Amino acid sequence: MSTVLHETTTAAASTGSTRKRLREGAFGHARALACRECGHEVELGPSYACPECFGPLEVAYDFPTVTREEIAAGPANIWRYKALLPVPSDIEQSPNTEPGFTRLLQAHNLGRELGIDTLWVKDDSTNPTNSFKDRVVACALSAARELDAKVFACPSTGNLANAVAAAGARAGMKTVVFIPSNLEKPKQVNSAVYTDHLVAVDGNYDDVNKLASEIAGEEEGWAFVNVNVRPFYAEGSKTLGYEIAEQLGWRLPDQVVIPVASGSQLTKVDKAFRELVALGLVEDKPYKVFGAQATGCSPVSVAYKAGTDAIRPVKPDTIAKSLAIGNPADGIYVLDICRRSGGAVEDISDDEVRDGILLLARTEGIFTETAGGTTVGVLKKLVETGQLDPTLETVVINTGMGLKTLDAVADRVGPAATIAPSYDAFVASGVL
Repeated sequence: MSTVLHETTTAAASTGSTRKRLREGAFGHARALACRECGHEVELGPSYACPECFGPLEVAYDFPTVTREEIAAGPANIWRYKALLPVPSDIEQSPNTEPGFTRLLQAHNLGRELGIDTLWVKDDSTNPTNSFKDRVVACALSAARELDAKVFACPSTGNLANAVAAAGARAGMKTVVFIPSNLEKPKQVNSAVYTDHLVAVDGNYDDVNKLASEIAGEEEGWAFVNVNVRPFYAEGSKTLGYEIAEQLGWRLPDQVVIPVASGSQLTKVDKAFRELVALGLVEDKPYKVFGAQATGCSPVSVAYKAGTDAIRPVKPDTIAKSLAIGNPADGIYVLDICRRSGGAVEDISDDEVRDGILLLARTEGIFTETAGGTTVGVLKKLVETGQLDPTLETVVINTGMGLKTLDAVADRVGPAATIAPSYDAFVASGVL
């Protein structure tokens, strides 16, 4: 049994008296881990379930006064927001991949195509391993260090495995990543180049996640980023919300469209917006949050449309493998946020996912993976069905790079013609 990073089913908040004593400020201005359901607080550490009601834990803070000027003076990565994250003040001194502060592009062409007056793409495909997962992993790595973890690990649908393997290599930490055996080949290669401890599991992501939870409960010193250090890991997604607001000139968008896998990204972007308002960094205003899923794995969308809070787990069957989580941990909170804000949760078919990939590439020159194709495709559907107001300023989040999911569109693209090397052949081809 673990004495360092071990969770039990009956006392998930406790890791035993032998746990490493934390250094002062190890988690910055974080105060405790608080239950989202009952509000019970436990001390900061490798805990993820409330010992009172087994609800999920998240980081609670006593924030200092933070100014826009202080943030702007910080580095051009997520550590410019370190005062708002569960990381030490000297985080930049620890080797990490320094993700974040990715571009926010005004998408004139895509907006015109969809009939949206003002549209922005938050393009996280330019992170170190080409997905937003570098953000959450950076925060998880900081927690793993402070908790004296010996192994840095994760169950993953692909992008997280890439990010964990790279971050572990950069930190000089032993890294083990677990993936479904049918994962796209490029994502497997992207992980294996960073670690020789890539483990393929026969099963879907939920099977892999179950195995990771079992290992976390039995092996000493393992930090599973989205299991026993999940509260710290999840906070990294807040930086997407911080950056969107800062890059818009310190204001919130009217609408934001976000892909939904576990649902954590959507909930944390909303949390970021609310924190910025509470800290006086942006003006309070209404904003709508929309969630995007692929129909082949859309338990949250199904529940939203049925008007229920009961999310029924499903067996994923979609090309959008990075969103293929059939039992989403934060699904209920996605429903709450989308309903409360006046947004929605929508889903599209795999063919529409492919269409979304090509649409973004051919209007804005951004090659997205299947998750981004899902988000763009859902954006299109939201406009067509009248669920999204095209006159309001809208941000759509692209979470990853299309080179990771080439098979999704490989049979839809290629040479317009094959011709002889002569001008006459070119003219005869009718390409133009």
